[in-house]
Amino acid sequence: MVWEIAPWRPFRELDRIRREMDRLWDSFFERRPSRVEEVSEWFPSLDVSETDTDYIVKVEVPGIDPKDMDISLTNNTLTIKGEKKQEKEEKDENYHLIERSYGSFTRSIRIPSQVQSDKINATYKNGVLKITLPKTEEAKKKEIKIQVE
Repeated sequence: MVWEIAPWRPFRELDRIRREMDRLWDSFFERRPSRVEEVSEWFPSLDVSETDTDYIVKVEVPGIDPKDMDISLTNNTLTIKGEKKQEKEEKDENYHLIERSYGSFTRSIRIPSQVQSDKINATYKNGVLKITLPKTEEAKKKEIKIQVE
């Protein structure tokens, strides 16, 4: 193994550190908060569960008016669309930072078997949308008794 010996130049190292710190500070102050008016896409959390008779989908959509949501079922795919809108109420307050998620979302879930589309029920309470999809008779689990001889 060959070792290379080079003279130590402390001022060169300090110059490199100074340039790196300048770059760090410049990049920190160049970042501006994104505009609140911008519409972005976000994905609300959801839970999917199954009982003997139903599929149940729960979607966390706090702050969204149920009128701003659309639920559809096509070819065993449940699609939930919505938009979270910003309400501007300016008073004589000085805001330093506001963090909110605004924008539209689309979530699609494949339902494993046929459901009774005319009996689908959706409720909204405390920011949670609950969709109940009743299974068809063919999709319900059937218990088969085993006879022991």
